[in-house]
Amino acid sequence: MPINKNAQPSIDSYKKESMVMIMKKRNIAILFGGASPEYHVSLHSAASVLAHLDQKRYQPLCIGITEQGKWFLYTGPIEKISKNQWQQPAFCKPIFIMPGTTTRSITVQEDGQTKSIEIDAVLPLLHGQNGEDGTVQGLIELTGIPLIGCGTLCSALCIDKYRAHKLASSQGINTPKTLLIHQNIDETTLFKAGEEIGYPLMVKPLRAGSSFGITKVDYRRDLPRAARLAFSYDCDAVLESYVEGVELGCAIMGNSKDSLTIGEIDEIEIQTTFFDYEAKYSLKDAQIHLPARLTKEQAEKVRQTAIALYQLFDCRGFARVDLFLTPNGDILFNEINTIPGFTEKSRFPNMMMAAGLSYTDIITQVIETALIPEEQS
Repeated sequence: MPINKNAQPSIDSYKKESMVMIMKKRNIAILFGGASPEYHVSLHSAASVLAHLDQKRYQPLCIGITEQGKWFLYTGPIEKISKNQWQQPAFCKPIFIMPGTTTRSITVQEDGQTKSIEIDAVLPLLHGQNGEDGTVQGLIELTGIPLIGCGTLCSALCIDKYRAHKLASSQGINTPKTLLIHQNIDETTLFKAGEEIGYPLMVKPLRAGSSFGITKVDYRRDLPRAARLAFSYDCDAVLESYVEGVELGCAIMGNSKDSLTIGEIDEIEIQTTFFDYEAKYSLKDAQIHLPARLTKEQAEKVRQTAIALYQLFDCRGFARVDLFLTPNGDILFNEINTIPGFTEKSRFPNMMMAAGLSYTDIITQVIETALIPEEQS
């Protein structure tokens, strides 16, 4: 499979600029918000993408989802999204997405009337539960509207830390030792699971992102409290062996069976116990090295492992593959973020920009991965 390591696929690789000028703008629905602990992260990702979207090529349709799960067509200023001031009646109209319809459209309700707006593709910029976990992806796929990004099965598998590790391990890819625990676990069984993993260990909600609910546990006595925190985010959790080493990220764009664009690898250097939510978004006790401090041989091994995982999970559009590199040179799979953060300061776009793309070109290439196959069919 051809791999573009330099990540230099100009927009001309899709269409010449002269063709763009005469081409009808594509209506791209951009989803943001969501009934998720990562609601606010999503707002910033969407506002950043909207600010850099190629307006000559695409007409954005902003669809905001409240923390209660209500969907609205938002027509107000972009800056109100990032400030969480978008939920105003003057700018919001209720919408419906009907699975199985013959037209690829959304239905907008206004003044007691309904109207349909055709959609060329949907870009979910939703993070965590109820958005990155296959739920929204399944709804979109039922409508027949092209989905930008990973599909239902891929999204559901990647957010499930236990089953993702099991699948990777079945293909010979190293992972931390992982055990699944349930909310009704008794303390005796919990302690036995902890002993089986060994201390220190990590306790994580099964399906959550942005390091919500994650605790490093050094001592047996702290395990029940860490489990309770994880269960406050999900009814299931995992115990993972703690990995000594550095965390690496590899940004990838493209469809798993086609040519892929690989960004620069980044490295997280942390001064705390792990890369928690505060460290991720403030970098108070962490530093991102871009490119990562790797030898050429190590970097190539990381890239090939990330590509193998991207293909194994049948990722589409874009994703960030996170790995561990141990002091003895072993590479372990951590997780795949199927909708990584997309602000200008986020890791995914920065890895792609470090490889030579502009932010606008990144967004365009991601969108075109869903549109190009349709045009060629």
